[in-house]
Amino acid sequence: MKKRKVKADNCIEKAEEVKPLPDVAVKLNCVSFSYSEEQPYAVKDVTLEVKRGEFIAVLGHNGSGKSTLARLICGLLTADKGSVEVWGYNPAVRSQLGAVREHAGVVFQNPDNQMVASIVEDDVAFGPENLGVPREEIGRRIDWALSAVGMEKYRHSTPTRLSGGQKQRIAVAGVLAIKPDVLILDESTAMLDPKGRREVTEVAARLNREEGMTVILITHFMDEALLADRAVVMNRGEIALQGAPKEIFGRGEELESYNLCLPEIGVICNKLRAAGIPVEEALEPAELARQIEAQAQTRGFKTPSSGYMSAPIEQNGAKEWDIDVQNLTYTYSAKSPFASKALNGVNLHISQGEFFGIIGHTGSGKSTLVQHLNALIKLPKAQKRYKKPRVKKGRTPPPESVIKIGGYNLADKKCDWQALRADVGMVFQYPEYQLFAERVFDDVAFGLKNFRKGLSKEEVEQAVRESITAVGLNYEEVYDKSPFDLSGGQKRRVAIAGVIVTKPRILVLDEPAAGLDPIGKREIMKLLHRLHGDWCKTVIIVSHDMDEIAENCTRACVVSNGEIFACGSPAELFSRAEELYALGLDVPVTAKICGELAKRGLPLNCDYTSQGFAAAVISALGGESNA
Repeated sequence: MKKRKVKADNCIEKAEEVKPLPDVAVKLNCVSFSYSEEQPYAVKDVTLEVKRGEFIAVLGHNGSGKSTLARLICGLLTADKGSVEVWGYNPAVRSQLGAVREHAGVVFQNPDNQMVASIVEDDVAFGPENLGVPREEIGRRIDWALSAVGMEKYRHSTPTRLSGGQKQRIAVAGVLAIKPDVLILDESTAMLDPKGRREVTEVAARLNREEGMTVILITHFMDEALLADRAVVMNRGEIALQGAPKEIFGRGEELESYNLCLPEIGVICNKLRAAGIPVEEALEPAELARQIEAQAQTRGFKTPSSGYMSAPIEQNGAKEWDIDVQNLTYTYSAKSPFASKALNGVNLHISQGEFFGIIGHTGSGKSTLVQHLNALIKLPKAQKRYKKPRVKKGRTPPPESVIKIGGYNLADKKCDWQALRADVGMVFQYPEYQLFAERVFDDVAFGLKNFRKGLSKEEVEQAVRESITAVGLNYEEVYDKSPFDLSGGQKRRVAIAGVIVTKPRILVLDEPAAGLDPIGKREIMKLLHRLHGDWCKTVIIVSHDMDEIAENCTRACVVSNGEIFACGSPAELFSRAEELYALGLDVPVTAKICGELAKRGLPLNCDYTSQGFAAAVISALGGESNA
């Protein structure tokens, strides 16, 4: 039996026998946990075994207990009832907790919860150093981990100056560097761009396949769950379903009862079957394309002369709440060794009435761009101490940055910033960043009291009630709670409620649906469309979800390396799939199926929404009804 040196509590090294790893990596037996006596169990009577080398996906609605389960496994929480074992060690026993955390590494949804150092490589090295890994090996692990998540060039950067998606990659690298036997990913790809998501999940799958690492993937992305050997569905703290992912996805109506839904490709299959086209359940674009091709050989295939396209927003003529951005350039930490150019001459026009999307790879400048729209980042000319820079003789002065929104000129020092921020509401990438009050009510009411002064107590309460209800929360259940006691998805809803309570003319949301379960995402989008139709002139969303952009936006732009790469309708953008792939982006599943069909000589013309795609296929195959 092998021996290793470990540090005891008195810091004196002693020899400890290393137990051989058992066949069961993680074992939970009738585990229950509640955050307080007044609250129901977050996890209730959960019994689960994860075998050595198994890859499982844990699915569930927000508040279903998924993250609590992860914290119980790694010893951050202690079960009220039942027992937890990780490779035979009990995380509830203090003397065994160190061994549990050596064997099990967890990556959380918010990377800021795991950042400990001021330099990226030091942050990645933190775990191995605490485990006593030799210095030379730590260096190799840093190289490998950063390479695995595509962050090698940021090795000497400061984490605080990275984007949310870049921070998430560093958090994943920090856990990979300890080379745990059990890797727990708790919604750790929620804020990553498509390329980042692929890289992280492919790393997890490769480690599972080649090195036998046990992987527990907690996710809302149904396509990620397809990588797993087994899927576990949680509902209200209990395990509701278990089985192979394909079997689980075959139970669509039951999944919806648990606030989950089929992958988009499954929804399309259902639409085709409802129209009398007998396709089987498909999980990959190539598989569905093959089935459509088989149907075309017997039914014939007639490409529609006119495409199934959503009506575009008319761009003719200036309107009251148009947004005009010209020559926007911005550098973080300018004139310092950490200078980083985020925007480089951005020119963009967004017309009143649009539901506009902004997409781009991690660190492309998307968040920096939208933070200029309500002057969270002010233009140089609008700053009090601004002095016109001197231009050397014979050189042309650089073009000045201009932003005009409605009647506001954001390059003017005299701009009414408070009125601007009342009319341009902003929901940030992480809801925790804008929640601060002791009660949900006070948090939601804060903006109302600052921007809509003179309201009576009754009017404030009515507006807060309407706002909280509008985002799908029960007012009576949450208004008196601390916002920090809510789940990640609930915090997102409260953050949105705190912005829409003032009824801004323009609503800007940075990844509004990230971290929400599939039904929650759908509800948020329905909410935004309802607000857009009722009183909000323009909605702007930043998103990594290409299906979300295709299904909801009238127009979108692609930001790459601080510049506008392209701007147009989703159909125009997603027809350029190879260019988007080269930028580290993705295309909707409908565009992927269209690409596969084109290879088979079956071109389709549609707007890449699931409804438009299904309608085009049904028409081409002579289906009995439209989608």
